[in-house]
Amino acid sequence: MPNLLRIDSSARFDGSHSRSLGDAAEARWRAATGGTVMSRDLAAEPLPHVTATTVEGFYADPEAATLAQRAATRTSDALIAELKSANTLLITAPIYNFGVPASLKAWIDQVTRIGQTFAYEDGAFTGLVPANHAIVICAYGAGGYLNDGPFASADFLAPYLRFLLAFLGIERVDVIGTEATTTDEETVKASI
Repeated sequence: MPNLLRIDSSARFDGSHSRSLGDAAEARWRAATGGTVMSRDLAAEPLPHVTATTVEGFYADPEAATLAQRAATRTSDALIAELKSANTLLITAPIYNFGVPASLKAWIDQVTRIGQTFAYEDGAFTGLVPANHAIVICAYGAGGYLNDGPFASADFLAPYLRFLLAFLGIERVDVIGTEATTTDEETVKASI
């Protein structure tokens, strides 16, 4: 049965355009596949940031890892298991200060792990995530990010996520963007 992993990263619950577009995408995916959905809300349940002990644990031989290293990588292990169980990944993200929200960056740092979600061999990287499709919904408060607008060169959200997910091995990454979400209601409706 198809399985979708949904990751929400907006700090806002009410009035979040990325979340509402995520709801619509999830509903369409459910209708098309009849699959199951796992949800992880990074604002409701913030993840710990990677520490020196976490990084040591990432590189430690599992048989030789210390108790502290095992404890530090437990969150990463669980998040990677979630990611690897999904056929499709849905990420909803607003742009914060020209990039990804800190909550989403914490998730990325926990799941981007050598030997688990990517490999490096003979001078080349290979993605190890089995999901074959990702849907990334990006919400931009200002206008001008999409369609080669004046802020397109300041968009470090969609290009970063597209690159990262392809790096992890996800072959198809579809990005859906909406902008000018902090303007008047009519402009917001038209953008969405």
